[in-house]
Amino acid sequence: MEEGKKILKKLGAQIVVLRKKKKISQTELGYLCDLDRQAMWRIEKGKTNPTTLTLVKICRALEISLKKLVDFEY
Repeated sequence: MEEGKKILKKLGAQIVVLRKKKKISQTELGYLCDLDRQAMWRIEKGKTNPTTLTLVKICRALEISLKKLVDFEY
């Protein structure tokens, strides 16, 4: 698997784990980030490369730092 795709999959998986810890749905997280559920699904599945602005919105919604979001092994 290409390194970029691998990173996006890991990022998406990290978002899922953190979202579930907060006990919020994918739809709810999307709403908090001004994204529809399909856009959030694509991010969580690693199908799209979110912008920095989107990552910041996700971090704010999850009440975490950007560093915590991207702190994973790949």
